[in-house]
Amino acid sequence: KAVNFGIMYGIGAFSLADDIGVSRQEAQAFIDRYLGQFPKIDDYLKRTIAEAYENGYVTTLFGRRRYIAELSGKNKLQQKFGERVAMNSPIQGTAADLIKLAMIRVHRRLKKEGLDARLILQVHDELLIEANRACADRAKEILREEMESAAKLPVPLTVEINSGDTWFDAK
Repeated sequence: KAVNFGIMYGIGAFSLADDIGVSRQEAQAFIDRYLGQFPKIDDYLKRTIAEAYENGYVTTLFGRRRYIAELSGKNKLQQKFGERVAMNSPIQGTAADLIKLAMIRVHRRLKKEGLDARLILQVHDELLIEANRACADRAKEILREEMESAAKLPVPLTVEINSGDTWFDAK
């Protein structure tokens, strides 16, 4: 997981080595092997960085822009940081857009169906609903339907739904 997400978010060998407890050489070998096995990811990341330098920003799948001032600076460390932001932002930003769309849809459906249930918390890609036991199963159905259909993508959006008396119990 650390290798997969780290590479997509622009992690370097030094940070990856620290995260997974290996030498920098081993971490660089992980990165090189990964990008060798998935050349389209490497192409995507390089293209994203090039477009960020050209435009001064990157966009999410839904068109939201993230401006990256660090790319136009003279400091090489700041530019490298900007490159990591450029790689990370379209992916993380699109995930943020998706969860916001899902939140709106879930809220509207719960209200429309008159359920004694409400959204109370969003943490990263999780939505927490508080519901009366009598309508909890219906609230879970709505949650699944609205999260999984928040956007039409080439790959399906799937969710895992849990329940319990507390957030801890639901995990």
